[in-house]
Amino acid sequence: MTETGEPVRARILVSGRVQGVGYRAFTCRKALSHGLTGGVENLDSGQVAVEAEGSRGVLEEFILDLKKGPVGSRVTQVQVEWSRATGRYQDFTIKQ
Repeated sequence: MTETGEPVRARILVSGRVQGVGYRAFTCRKALSHGLTGGVENLDSGQVAVEAEGSRGVLEEFILDLKKGPVGSRVTQVQVEWSRATGRYQDFTIKQ
């Protein structure tokens, strides 16, 4: 895959030990370092939800980072749903 072309959106659901271990801050740092826009939030289910927009190739690299996670996390599953980018994000934020 190339890093050029139309921007896309990835809705990512991360399961495992991903709350209380700095996972959202890790996700935000990685997204910003990749130049992505979007946001990350904890869900009541114990999962972390991520919405990110950028080129497909960069998003795929970002997803590899999410599968590793920060020290102290244990990612057991990463589900990704692809769609067209909305362009509604200006930066990458941590939702409270």
